[in-house]
Amino acid sequence: MGGEEFWTYFWVILTFGTYIGIALWARAGSTDDFYVAGHDVHPTVNGMATAADWMSAASFLSMAGLIAFMGYGGSVYLMGWTGGYVLLALLLAPFLREFGKFTVPDFVGDRYYSTTARLIAVVCALFVSFTYIAGQMKGVGVAFSGFLGVEFNTGIMVGMAIVFVYAVLGGMKGVTYTQVAQYVVLIFAYTVPAIFISLIVTGNPVPQLGFISNVKGEDISMLEKLNTVVTDLGFLEYTQTDKSMFDVFAITGALMFGTAGLPHVIIRFFTVSSAGAARVSAGWALVFIALLYTTAPAVASLARLNFIDTVNESTYIASDADYDTEAAAIVAEGGKPIPKWFKDWEKIGLLEVTDKNGDGVVQYRAGADNEVTKLDRDIIVTANPSIAGLPAWVIGLVVAGGLAAALSTAAGLLMVISSSVSHDLCRRTFFKGMTDQQELLTARGAAAGAVILAGIMGMNTAKLGFVAQVVAFAFGLAAASLFPVIVLGIFWKRMNREGAIASMLTGLITTFWYIYHFKFVDTDSSHWWLGVSPEGIGFVFMFLSLAVGVVVALVTAPPPQDIQDLVEDIRVPGTRTPHGIADAEMLPE
Repeated sequence: MGGEEFWTYFWVILTFGTYIGIALWARAGSTDDFYVAGHDVHPTVNGMATAADWMSAASFLSMAGLIAFMGYGGSVYLMGWTGGYVLLALLLAPFLREFGKFTVPDFVGDRYYSTTARLIAVVCALFVSFTYIAGQMKGVGVAFSGFLGVEFNTGIMVGMAIVFVYAVLGGMKGVTYTQVAQYVVLIFAYTVPAIFISLIVTGNPVPQLGFISNVKGEDISMLEKLNTVVTDLGFLEYTQTDKSMFDVFAITGALMFGTAGLPHVIIRFFTVSSAGAARVSAGWALVFIALLYTTAPAVASLARLNFIDTVNESTYIASDADYDTEAAAIVAEGGKPIPKWFKDWEKIGLLEVTDKNGDGVVQYRAGADNEVTKLDRDIIVTANPSIAGLPAWVIGLVVAGGLAAALSTAAGLLMVISSSVSHDLCRRTFFKGMTDQQELLTARGAAAGAVILAGIMGMNTAKLGFVAQVVAFAFGLAAASLFPVIVLGIFWKRMNREGAIASMLTGLITTFWYIYHFKFVDTDSSHWWLGVSPEGIGFVFMFLSLAVGVVVALVTAPPPQDIQDLVEDIRVPGTRTPHGIADAEMLPE
């Protein structure tokens, strides 16, 4: 076993053993533990768990890869997700915690006094969660396939088995404390290589400063050099974008407002004891999130520079068995062999070279002569330490970090799916006589089924795009379907059940149709409405959903007085019981 392989096994086995041990220690014994970890998680601990829940495979694996190759255009993910969390923390989280329900459908059902509204909210939550989790499972597949040297789908199946153990057994209590450990792993794994690479390229150990520093030994900034390198190869300047300004704005908006409607993030604020604790928890989460998000631009630009330097104009080696011998011969002749890490990713199908002119030299440039014919951008962060020639223990650590990011979010999403099925569909709607133990068993069964379905979806994400793009679809769905009814439900007491039902259906149907149509039926980007991509359309339809909800509410009867009083109450901290209103009987249509 080589050094890189040993350290990868070491870190992955150590971290996964820790996760499973925590899940067994914190195993849920009641529905309160399973759904909201008993409402007694410390705000700082919850902030760390929220950060891990929030920073998914899209943040860890895909965002830097997209920024690396999209340049300025990829910054929409950075701006949208960061701004979205601030919006959620300041605008919605404390009020939802004051309301005190387990789930978003629970809030919708009680706020809009309707079983129908609850069921539609469940459908919206499931659409959003399954779309999101498909992206996470793709991230699991990328990391595990690279780590184990197996096919992509096999990597997903291994990840499914791991997340099954700690999500199904531990519930939210197990997931919360597991996510704390996963945050420590993922932030360490993300920042350590960034520090090393920043030192190598710029001499500055702080990646956020290395990003704007001069290249070591040269009188030119790192970004200026990158702009020169990519334009010389025929690519768009790194600090420019080919996206329209309106599409940039729409994608950023969809990610931002979609964050505020994401069920798996909102549910984290129910695990603390009060609305005040939710505010403190949100502040800590923002600090923990910022550590990674401020590092990502540096990771992206350094990775792009190193990728071009090591791959372009290198001599291709076809044989894996004779790689070392052939590479040594190429170096002896003054040449540059294709890197070993490139061959490793090529072997599992995430990189590909076609020698179009038969000269045996790999070209990475724009136009017909580009011989790197396949480059999955989701591998960039995982491959980055190898590209920079960092020690084997760092390479293994990054694999463990990528898996921690993907599985922490996948676990949070599984909690949303299982609670939507067991609590909102079964106990609150169809089988109100269920006991706590029956509901807990149903929740575990729903989580198990969701793991299997999520794995199948993850295996079929190739047509949808990169991890961050798949996740962006989930944010668009959340922005258009759930955000309007949540924000109107908190801040406008005239909003009624008819308006909520119309709003959710409008946002869900229009956004889902647009994404499906322009990703699978008509893939010509010139046909996009207003030039808005499928990743950004949720922002446009969010306003349509809001307008429909308001108009329908105004032309129908106002909500009952007790509901209007409830809306007033949840905006005043401390006026409600810690665990929210008592469960009602079967809600009227």
